[in-house]
Amino acid sequence: MAEIRKQPGKATARAQVPWVTTPANPAPWGNTLRIDRRRAGRASPRLVSVVIPVFNEADSLPGLLVKLVAVLRGLDRPFEIIAVNDGSSDCSLPVLRRLAATMPELKVIDFRRNYGQTAAMMAGIDHAGGGIIVPIDADLQNDPEDIPALLGKIDEGYDVVSGWRTERKDAPWRRNLVSRLANRLISKISGVPLNDYGCTLKAYRAEVMRGLRLYGEMHRFIPIYASWMGARVTEIPVRHNPRRFGSSKYGLERVVKVVLDLIVVRFLDKYLSKPIYLFGGSGMLSLLGSFAAFWLMVCLKVFDRISMITTPLPLLTAMMFLVGIVSILMGLIAEMLVRTYFESQGRSAYLIRELIKFERRDAA
Repeated sequence: MAEIRKQPGKATARAQVPWVTTPANPAPWGNTLRIDRRRAGRASPRLVSVVIPVFNEADSLPGLLVKLVAVLRGLDRPFEIIAVNDGSSDCSLPVLRRLAATMPELKVIDFRRNYGQTAAMMAGIDHAGGGIIVPIDADLQNDPEDIPALLGKIDEGYDVVSGWRTERKDAPWRRNLVSRLANRLISKISGVPLNDYGCTLKAYRAEVMRGLRLYGEMHRFIPIYASWMGARVTEIPVRHNPRRFGSSKYGLERVVKVVLDLIVVRFLDKYLSKPIYLFGGSGMLSLLGSFAAFWLMVCLKVFDRISMITTPLPLLTAMMFLVGIVSILMGLIAEMLVRTYFESQGRSAYLIRELIKFERRDAA
């Protein structure tokens, strides 16, 4: 079991720009859910919100929901279940409608088309009213009986509890080995050492999710965001069952997506509020390389009588000089965009955990 504690103060603002639509201003792609703001300040502390992204899992849903409701009703706390139908092409939506009619705790969100697991999870989180949010897969590979253990760690004071599938029932080489390598890479780059980022079964305090916007396939990086914001993160072993119905929705192409998303996450952590450090630093290095190539070209001409045009140095000098100038200009443009992003929303480049002995100032 790993525990990660981060000191508050290193947090930087995260991308939080949801697209909100109205009938007069529809989204360009034709479908966007209106954000439910109950989670921002009005979440019920004891209510548990279980979020289930669903894509073509009609055979798995009845067994999952029956077992899930049985486990949750055994807890001494209220709960709700939010199933997000991510544009399924099978009978998942009719199954959810039928189950919702008999299960008062079950709520259903239906997407117009398939947007991916991250979007489905984000919709469920946006509409969750609980103080604790527990995502779980719909394919029966996550075991609902592990939820009480996750909630127990939350009650101990942790903000994020991540499941660790110690005995995975997937293909040993195509899935398990690749997953282990990806987890080590993510832990190394992010500085948040978890053994299983890909496990959907986790538990989050709602306050660590406030303002969080997820894009692409970044749902697996939520513990990283939370840790950077000063949250207490831990992980516990959970069970993993073999898939009984259908086939996995993921292939080896997800490795490339994970690496690209990880680059974005690292950039947001280090350079969101100061992009000039990245672009400007690269530009300065390129300019130094240009000047070095120029002086080498001059020295070869003066001391060794080597013609400039017989070497690639003139071309290298010009290219590196142009790349350096363009990089610095890109950094300046990024700085203006960042200022527009923060100031247009009235946001700050820092996060505050608590104010002590300050009078409350409500916005007019």
